[in-house]
Amino acid sequence: MIQKFIFAVAIGLLSTTVKAQTLGFSLAEGQSKVQIPIEIFNNLVVVPVVLNGKLPLKFILDTGVRTTILTEKAFSDFLHLTYTRKYTISGPGGEKLIDAYITNNVSIDMPGVHGEGHAMLVLDKDYLELRNYLGTDVHGILGYELFSRFIVGIDYENKVLTLMLPGRFKRKMSFQELPITIQDTKPYVLADVELNDSTRMLTKLLIDTGASHGLLLDPESDDKLIVPQKHINSIIGRGLGGVITGKIGRIKRVHLGKYKIDHVIANFPDPNSYSDTLRNTKSVFRNGAIGGEILSRFNVIFDFPDEKVYLKKNITFRKEFHYNLSGLTIKAQGEALRNYEITDVRQNSAAQKADIKAGDWIVHINDEFAKEIDLNRLNDILNSQPGKKIMLEIERGGKRLKREFRLENQI
Repeated sequence: MIQKFIFAVAIGLLSTTVKAQTLGFSLAEGQSKVQIPIEIFNNLVVVPVVLNGKLPLKFILDTGVRTTILTEKAFSDFLHLTYTRKYTISGPGGEKLIDAYITNNVSIDMPGVHGEGHAMLVLDKDYLELRNYLGTDVHGILGYELFSRFIVGIDYENKVLTLMLPGRFKRKMSFQELPITIQDTKPYVLADVELNDSTRMLTKLLIDTGASHGLLLDPESDDKLIVPQKHINSIIGRGLGGVITGKIGRIKRVHLGKYKIDHVIANFPDPNSYSDTLRNTKSVFRNGAIGGEILSRFNVIFDFPDEKVYLKKNITFRKEFHYNLSGLTIKAQGEALRNYEITDVRQNSAAQKADIKAGDWIVHINDEFAKEIDLNRLNDILNSQPGKKIMLEIERGGKRLKREFRLENQI
């Protein structure tokens, strides 16, 4: 499955040179704050938006993106938007990865919020297959333009997004205040990372709400960032060039102000596998990134104008970190996203030992028909706790097969 901690929405989205028009976002007259219901999928924040007053869609809220992204050109074509520029983005060796377009003067509305004059990057099609790997209809990404205008609060537990005018924000003493730096429109924080009993270092980390993983550490950024001896090789996300591979291990602790987060699962991308092709963060030095698997354990308030972030732990703070206990990567297919194809089986995982293969389709899991549950629920079952028995009915080559295994923690 694409677990909530590895779907790095390694979207690496283009940090274009396009500048939004001057109007931006605003609240209704006389309002200083608005609260918006959100959805959480794989630790990603999904907000409702309406484009040009006509088309209701859902966007991921992503601190790692500068320009608003629309994942499929079909939507902008429906709105008869015009394009001022076309990009063809290539990978290593000149291989074409995507076609993308720039459109301007787009209006973006959310409940209680109106935005005008926005530039938007439009992908020719959903190259990243976001809806398939999240199991829900997601149509775009919203980033810096929102964070630069408002104080942005994310309550993961109660699924509420709060937007507040900067001049009206008052810090609550129950929140831990941390300084951040905004570089190339993205927020960075300094955090102590204990890899083991003998190695502790101060790291510079991107705070990335558009990443599902808890922690990503780049070994090429510092010689001290050594992959733990006990680790597994795995897919850690998807990018425009395909899957992103790396090593997964457990480190001792991450310090965020007064908060100590123990036994964190960390992703260590393989050299040349992880690419910021579209995020363009290579110009800003960093050691890695903090993503949703850690952020979702807090109420988080972003104050980009004053370069601060505020944290308050929630009820999930001490939840154990697990990594893909089944070894399965699952893709939701079909119009209703209720047909589940196994696209990868990790080597030596519980699922591989049970003779489950890429290309199999999940028909039944434990006492539930797969088509009656969404991908979030399916992934929760497959990552519930080590030792839990899983009974799958799969379809392979037109035949129904039954497989049984127990979830296994390999790190």
